[in-house]
Amino acid sequence: MIKLGIIGMSEGNAHPYSWSSIINGQFDGDEISRIGYPAVASYLEANKDTLGISDAIVTHVWCQERKIAESIAHSSGITHVVDNIVDMIGEVDAVILGRDDPENHVQMAKTFVEAGVPVFIDKPLAYSQNDLAWFADGVAQGRFIMSCSSMRYANECRIAKQELATLGKIELVTAVGKKDWKKYGIHLLEAVFSVLDDPIPISIKHIGELDKEIVYVRLANGADIMLHLYQHISGTFQMTFFGQQGWKLVDIRNSYSMFRDNMIEFIRSVQEGKPRLDFKKTHRLMRVVIGAQESFLQGGKTILL
Repeated sequence: MIKLGIIGMSEGNAHPYSWSSIINGQFDGDEISRIGYPAVASYLEANKDTLGISDAIVTHVWCQERKIAESIAHSSGITHVVDNIVDMIGEVDAVILGRDDPENHVQMAKTFVEAGVPVFIDKPLAYSQNDLAWFADGVAQGRFIMSCSSMRYANECRIAKQELATLGKIELVTAVGKKDWKKYGIHLLEAVFSVLDDPIPISIKHIGELDKEIVYVRLANGADIMLHLYQHISGTFQMTFFGQQGWKLVDIRNSYSMFRDNMIEFIRSVQEGKPRLDFKKTHRLMRVVIGAQESFLQGGKTILL
């Protein structure tokens, strides 16, 4: 049985609750709704017959506030609440860093990375070149570091990927999502790139504005990707693939299945001793995420990757 520790939480991100519940096979819907995430309680309730992942259990939790950690532990059946992150070392086989504040990821992951503890880090892995380089150096030294958006494992993306050949050569992809580029741009990127089998981006240009972020990515194969993150639209994650012989709209809605498959892939990776997701793919997408911000700060300058 693989023992996991989970670290949380950051504002607006309920992954420590949902991921722990998906792995441990239990949840308290009233508690999750009380702290502000009724949608999470709803999808856990709708999928309660498939909760639980064999051969793994979340046994330890840490949060910046103990009462939050105790809430997660109560909801998900986690037996140990620790006062210090380092208390997990020697007690767990791997750690999930379930926070989406990338500016804190190096600091929080460092203890485990240096101790040789496998770590899964919530999206986005990094938001600066220095932090990205730190993680890349760790991987180069053989450290177990895995990170992605769960959109990579969305059922809707898998279906689109198997049908992609019927569209002919892809010329254009458009994608639309709610919220901001910093935390949610990686969702759109991971979804699009997973469907396209992780092509090579060669340039990026931010042509939007605050709360209406539009990012243009050019691929080495000549295709164009236009990504739109709007803060004040109705919640959505959708993509349209335009090929020479057809087009396809993909509307991503099933959060539960993508989260479950993501956790399964991490646990399988721990069992196999290395990430099943090639870090080169993660690194490539992080360069796009960071490059778009650099473009925005430079007035929409094209950034070559």
